[in-house]
Amino acid sequence: MDAPRTVAAGRTASPATARLINDRLALQLLQSEGPLTAGQLKALTGLSRPTVADLVERLQEAGLIAVVGESGAQRRGPNARLYGIVADRAHLVGLDLRTHSVTVAVADLLGEVHAERTIPIGPDDTPDAAVAAALAGLDKALAAVGAPHPHTLAVGAPGLVDPATGRLGGTDWVPSWHVALVGELRARRAVPVLLENEVNLAAIAEQRDGAARDHDTFVLLWLGHGTGAAVVLDGTLRRGASGGTGEIGFLPVPGTAALPSASGCDGGFHSLAGSAAICALAAEHGLPAEAGAASTAANASSPDTDTDTDAPPAEAVVRAAVAAGDTGAAFLDGLAARIALGVAAVCAVLDPGCVVLGGEIGSGGGEELAGRVAGHLARLSPLRTDVRAGALGGRAVLRGAVLAARDAAQNELFGAAGPGVSSRP
Repeated sequence: MDAPRTVAAGRTASPATARLINDRLALQLLQSEGPLTAGQLKALTGLSRPTVADLVERLQEAGLIAVVGESGAQRRGPNARLYGIVADRAHLVGLDLRTHSVTVAVADLLGEVHAERTIPIGPDDTPDAAVAAALAGLDKALAAVGAPHPHTLAVGAPGLVDPATGRLGGTDWVPSWHVALVGELRARRAVPVLLENEVNLAAIAEQRDGAARDHDTFVLLWLGHGTGAAVVLDGTLRRGASGGTGEIGFLPVPGTAALPSASGCDGGFHSLAGSAAICALAAEHGLPAEAGAASTAANASSPDTDTDTDAPPAEAVVRAAVAAGDTGAAFLDGLAARIALGVAAVCAVLDPGCVVLGGEIGSGGGEELAGRVAGHLARLSPLRTDVRAGALGGRAVLRGAVLAARDAAQNELFGAAGPGVSSRP
């Protein structure tokens, strides 16, 4: 038996704590490496053979791992068995709330999505009708994978999420059905419901699966219908005292006709880099931007991040400009100069070293737009900053929600593995 592991200076883990640490280590390896034999677990963890045998037995009894095959070794028997995490041990739900839609993804314990559904919400729908439609879509997505109920739900929504209460609010532009839906989810299902600002979830996704995988410190600048930012410092997402870290749409910048106010960001950075402003800039450069007519005054004053049924018309304009080569160069350069104003302000305060241009527009502009932003930024700031295009586009919010639900579920299930320890309250 391995000696109890030291967990802090001058402290030694109890046998029960040591077992939990070992179990979690093994589960993390099975998640990152895929199915492993007991021998491979022994080699990767440094634990003794009896300890590995004990933890394998515990995790099987807890329903967290199972034999999924055999290794290619010629010798058969217990040592050749491959153990893997039981992915359907829990079903997780990620929700991405937009002004006129909600997208639901149902994933397994490893975060692999097995069902996805987008539910449009009509502009004239009442809050009750919108909530009913969203809940019906959620039930259909769960039924598609045979899940009677989710283990954990994570919701990404625009607006301020109060770190103290976990409630959505503080912003007049948040649709009332968003608040009602979150309340109904919490009241209807006896499962954890995590609520997070949607741009923060996008940053989680870009760090885990996208453009910021090699950075512990970076800023995600969201460019969609509106603008927003998420700040990750030393691997930790920073939300601020009121949940408002990254409300860059309200940032006063040169080139706007007025100043932003507490009730609207029309005069802030949003008025330069939001979807309606981008379409207007394209028109000034003679690019076809008829789709820009779909951007309403409400969209222009809201730092929302709509996609799917709310797809920002500027995304098509930016993609067309990139594809047009020299014809779209002047427009892209003008847009990059605007974006660089916001990026320079963020860098002057945080010096993140890396800025990811996320959202549909950041992804649509790709490296062409990111390179131009970097060029303008170098003339505005002495701080060396890597500017990158987001890899996940508008889908980053939904992916971040799934990852947040996965983290919460694994923290509970993986931390509670072992006989005599309940995985649920």
